[in-house]
Amino acid sequence: MSDEDTGLRRAPERTTDRRLLRGARSRRAILRRAVDMASLDGLDGLSFGVLATGSGMSKSGVQTLFGTKDNLQVATVECAGGVFDEVVVRPAGTAPRGAPRLRALVEAWIVYASEPLFPGGCFWAANQAAFDSRPGPVHDALFAGRRGWRTLLAGELRHAGAADAELAAFQLDAVLVAANTALRCGDGEAVEQVRRVTENLLRK
Repeated sequence: MSDEDTGLRRAPERTTDRRLLRGARSRRAILRRAVDMASLDGLDGLSFGVLATGSGMSKSGVQTLFGTKDNLQVATVECAGGVFDEVVVRPAGTAPRGAPRLRALVEAWIVYASEPLFPGGCFWAANQAAFDSRPGPVHDALFAGRRGWRTLLAGELRHAGAADAELAAFQLDAVLVAANTALRCGDGEAVEQVRRVTENLLRK
């Protein structure tokens, strides 16, 4: 087979690869914007038209990337979870198991909520209430993320010697949700209260 024939065969493959890469980049950029929007206005506020504005894509182009609004919402939840893992969970993973890692997780969460990473504060606190009584893939994605977070907290509490790690994780998660609301309202004391609760749970 001649080099010309080989080139003709490979050119469409390179074109397809470039198109897939562009599509993947566009999808990541749109999802990151969707996470920020959903942290402020909720997942129900997302639409293909709104996300297309300023993205350089048409509404139909954005819809082609996701297909349905449910798919868009689930992908947005998954994107938020990936960002949360990157800035909170993974850095804390360098600390020793048990109390040191739990403290590292809490401190990373405080930075995540205080700065905040998302404009509306905690992504899950902003969206869970709207889907807690609405069965479906979006509900499942949201609450899988929360269960995973509590399981992580419980694991470190168990390594720290907590008598009832699951209950302590539930309590700590509830405090973090309350602290997120307090921080959004300008309550600067919420951070120290989170630290005090953490230490109290570690002593039980």
